[in-house]
Amino acid sequence: MSERTAVERVDEPVTVSSLVADLRDVGVTAGETLLVHSSLSALGWVCGGPQAVVDALRTVVTESGTLVMPTHTGQYTDPAGWSNPPVPEAWVERIRETRPPFRPDVTPTRGMGAIPECFRTYPDVVRSDHPEVSFAAWGADADAIVADHGLDYGLGENSPLARVYDRDGSVLLLGVGHDSNTSLHLAEYRADVPTETAMNHVPILEDGRRTFVEYEDFETSTEDFVDLGKAFTREHEVTTGTVGTGDATLVDQRILVDFAVDWFEANR
Repeated sequence: MSERTAVERVDEPVTVSSLVADLRDVGVTAGETLLVHSSLSALGWVCGGPQAVVDALRTVVTESGTLVMPTHTGQYTDPAGWSNPPVPEAWVERIRETRPPFRPDVTPTRGMGAIPECFRTYPDVVRSDHPEVSFAAWGADADAIVADHGLDYGLGENSPLARVYDRDGSVLLLGVGHDSNTSLHLAEYRADVPTETAMNHVPILEDGRRTFVEYEDFETSTEDFVDLGKAFTREHEVTTGTVGTGDATLVDQRILVDFAVDWFEANR
């Protein structure tokens, strides 16, 4: 969506203060652990752009709570499998060998949207060190949530997703649907369903030197996440509302993940 179109969609600009009011109306509260998935363009014309959204979320959650966002880096997946866009086969090995090392402090997100990319740059935000599926966090439990993010099975038991689950956190879908809901990947890892694994080989910076790490992971899929979300909504209470001009959904992550485990076992 162009900025002109965003301006034409609204009667007045979306501001930090209006976002704070909208988030509170949806049910976001001070002191909670909140995992956010977002689309800036869905919120209308936001005065201050992604910074305004991050500031509003921090204002509502407060330092007594913890704000978490995915900061994934698809540029560190295996280039042999890239499709958006694909690269020539002759490039694959060169890409593997010449990519800059992943560095949590500086490596940009890819495909995550403007809000998490802005959030990760705040000086008091910490980021996990997984080179492909990192998360960033701010607030009371931020360090504990991003610490010790396991390389193998990066969205499983040794991930920030599981740490949010341990803290009975909530998931806020801000202008996006369940197809963007990474907590459903945690359920994939926990469900007793057939899976395939693959290895990835990526450069990181270790003790100031570029080195390679190799890790194993499941072949995850989001193809049925929308159907799962609809099934969850039919059986469980969810809180919905509007933030800016975008639809917002707030759900209990633990209830959602537990439901999704059963749903995957019944439907996959």
